[in-house]
Amino acid sequence: MLIKGYPFLLFLSFLLTFSSCKEDKKSIKQTEVTFTKEGELSIIKAADSTKINLDIEIADTDFDVQTGLMYRDAMKRNHGMLFVFEDEQERYFYMKNTKIALDLIYINADKTIVSFQENAKPFDESSLPSNAPAKYVLEVNAGLVSAWGLSVGDRILYSKD
Repeated sequence: MLIKGYPFLLFLSFLLTFSSCKEDKKSIKQTEVTFTKEGELSIIKAADSTKINLDIEIADTDFDVQTGLMYRDAMKRNHGMLFVFEDEQERYFYMKNTKIALDLIYINADKTIVSFQENAKPFDESSLPSNAPAKYVLEVNAGLVSAWGLSVGDRILYSKD
């Protein structure tokens, strides 16, 4: 009888030992991603040569291009992110893991604006195509394309720090 009861006692001991241990729930904290100025950019309006100046981060590595403005909680009005590609072709962006609404400004190799995607919704994974060949993409806060009165044909100039 003692031998038959031993597996039961062993099992009961196992249950008591592990049921009394609390599951250690560790919370994963998202590292805050902050703006790092890497250059300056000016948008020159074709209609009247007005200049709009921005401090920019530059996405020119695979990692930076893939990450973009993901995980950011906010961006100042005078900040933006400029994506720089090696070639000029139609571009497709989306808002995966992007918490802030954005305007996307597509720019060709001559640094001329060729199209916009305005008010891109946070976390929306729908494709946001350039609809024209682009070498650069500038992301700014949603509503700024309209507020600044930007048009296809306006130009950019930028410099790296």
